[in-house]
Amino acid sequence: MKKYVYFFGAGTAEGNASMRELLGGKGANLHEMTKIGIPVPPGFTVTTEACIEYLKTGKLPKGLEDQIEAALCEVERIAGKTFGGRNPLLLSVRSGARVSMPGMMDTILNIGLNDKTVGSLAEATGNPRFAYDSYRRLLQMYGNVVFGIPNSAFEEVLEEKKRERGVKHDVELNAEDLWDVVERFKLLYESYRKSFPQDVWDQLMSAVLSVFKSWNNERARIYRRIHNIPDDWGTAANVQTMVFGNMGEDSGTGVCFTRNPATGEKGLYGEFLVNAQGEDVVAGIRTPEPIEKLKERMPKVYQELVGYANLLERHYRDMQDIEFTVEKGHLYILQTRNGKRTVRAALRIAVDMVREGLLSEREALLKVDASQLNQLLHPEIEPDQKKKVIARGLPASPGAATGVIALSSHAAQRMAEEGRKVILVRPETSPEDVGGMNIAEGIVTARGGVTSHAAVVARAMGKPCIVGCGDVYIDEKERTARFGELLLKEGDAITIDGTTGEVFLGELKLSQAKPDEYFLQLM
Repeated sequence: MKKYVYFFGAGTAEGNASMRELLGGKGANLHEMTKIGIPVPPGFTVTTEACIEYLKTGKLPKGLEDQIEAALCEVERIAGKTFGGRNPLLLSVRSGARVSMPGMMDTILNIGLNDKTVGSLAEATGNPRFAYDSYRRLLQMYGNVVFGIPNSAFEEVLEEKKRERGVKHDVELNAEDLWDVVERFKLLYESYRKSFPQDVWDQLMSAVLSVFKSWNNERARIYRRIHNIPDDWGTAANVQTMVFGNMGEDSGTGVCFTRNPATGEKGLYGEFLVNAQGEDVVAGIRTPEPIEKLKERMPKVYQELVGYANLLERHYRDMQDIEFTVEKGHLYILQTRNGKRTVRAALRIAVDMVREGLLSEREALLKVDASQLNQLLHPEIEPDQKKKVIARGLPASPGAATGVIALSSHAAQRMAEEGRKVILVRPETSPEDVGGMNIAEGIVTARGGVTSHAAVVARAMGKPCIVGCGDVYIDEKERTARFGELLLKEGDAITIDGTTGEVFLGELKLSQAKPDEYFLQLM
């Protein structure tokens, strides 16, 4: 029988980094990291071949469910927990194509929770708030990914609860509040004539199927078209033991790069959130803290992270983009991949790695995409002109751009068709915004950090981007955006500087940048 499931955990793995076509980039790296001693939660990868067969026939390959069941038994043995049992094992299911497609396909966390096991989890951890918080997250992700219930519908319920309690952030809701949110989420399911499955095996298999189906969702197809990725590659599905960053002040989650992806400067660069799960950072729903703050809060964890980051960069001989979770003071690495970067950063990283003896000159040249070199001519704001700063945020992708405000991807695409240059201004971007981001001159988001969806995608596209711009408030009904005290309408002109994080009123003159020493050295 053909093998469709590959196990990894406890220092052993059936796959390795060379198996990207079969295991996807994320899966191949999970297997490789396990082999070299990185603390990776155990799990298994369902191959791209299983996905391709399902998409062709509408049926899962014969024997796949038996292989998943066997691998799950091994995960249970290592974890010392039971899927659906009294000491419940919870799982994540994440997509993973052979090339990185950030946020384009689907993820579901906390699979294995139901009305019974949530009580067992609360008892086992002595932390009902954590258990109910995990359950409401599962209900939201599952409802959106499997049943297509809009995320905004769940967010409205959550926002309503926060208004009732007079609090601003999710972490300020207590256990009782979160259980009420769970009950309201179930009513939301009913309003869409859906029912959340209490059978944990149904949850798992539906999640794997949803990941396979997400290969063909609209945003993934648009992304593949933009980046020339073949439609017949398919995605793997990675099923992994959950570790929890939302267990209190000694827990958290984050994303970091081994070098600055905007400039190429060496050193850990990234962000983390205390008492949060990974999707909170990537989605940009909360604005995280810089990674340096982790050194103050959890110095031992920070030193471990630096050590693993250096090991991974040396092993892969490239700048790495790392996702991590801290559960009650214990560090786990959830993913590593070659980090997306601006062409300016790519030049510096290539030259520096030759100087550091990590790469030969020939290898360094192959790290730079020649087609991106025109990005080095990113415009800059001409000096000696009158400028009015109306907002400041985090500089996520360098360069300057000017254009009229578009408050949605649809508006951006419509305005671009009319021949206008646009700046996409959003509370945060999601994968559905990729079409608007692609035609925009630049991007501004009110929330999120330098590892958020907006930042990662903008850098890959070579677009100026400012994120975490707390001075910006967007009223989508009125089609206005408030920049501090200044109220602007959709269609008003602004200029952004993704190198400094500043937003300026009106249309400023731009000039072409000059190549730096790293460009000259590479040439």
